[in-house]
Amino acid sequence: MISAILLGAGESKRMGVDKLSLPWGGETVFKHCFNTLFRSRVNEIVVVLSKQNEGMKRQFEMGVSGLRRKIKVVVNPYTKRGMSTSIRRGLQVMHRKSGAILISLGDQPFLKTRTINALIRAFELRGGGIVVPSFRGRKGHPVIFHRRYARELMELSGDMGGKSVLLRNTRQIKIVPVKSEGVVEDIDTWKAYQKALRMRRGRDEKSDSTKVGKRTR
Repeated sequence: MISAILLGAGESKRMGVDKLSLPWGGETVFKHCFNTLFRSRVNEIVVVLSKQNEGMKRQFEMGVSGLRRKIKVVVNPYTKRGMSTSIRRGLQVMHRKSGAILISLGDQPFLKTRTINALIRAFELRGGGIVVPSFRGRKGHPVIFHRRYARELMELSGDMGGKSVLLRNTRQIKIVPVKSEGVVEDIDTWKAYQKALRMRRGRDEKSDSTKVGKRTR
């Protein structure tokens, strides 16, 4: 069983506004990231929100009312102490039988479901350890940790996320090259968001032109 912790409790300091609530197609950036995870092979999703965006909680619970066993939504009241507090909050409520922990960011709208599934397959084939995606030599997210690293993750502090755990366990890491830049593209600034929107429009236009071409053949 694999539990995903979707981090959505950041303060968006560099953005200046709540980046997770920004529009992305017909939904928000965060809801899009959630839906990408929801379509994957993860068995459980723990959504971690902040007190500021606690209002999102209902939309996740309402949107998957028939599958609540797979979704848990919790609030982290200690967001000012860094990302580590959100990881701990997710670990506290994750299913006790989970054999793996997938940590996913809430600001990676280009991440694909098939990429997540490829990482899960790599983890299963390896039989444990830590799985990290890589795009053209750049390491990214989400990262999958075997359950045995839960204690180390619980002991994290500050805003480093799981980086210190990776540094202590380099021999246990499996790097998985992927073809999608979604594992390294996130939205931290307004400029990055505008760039992401342009990229999305470009892909949509390319997809539409391809469909038109097929219909006219």
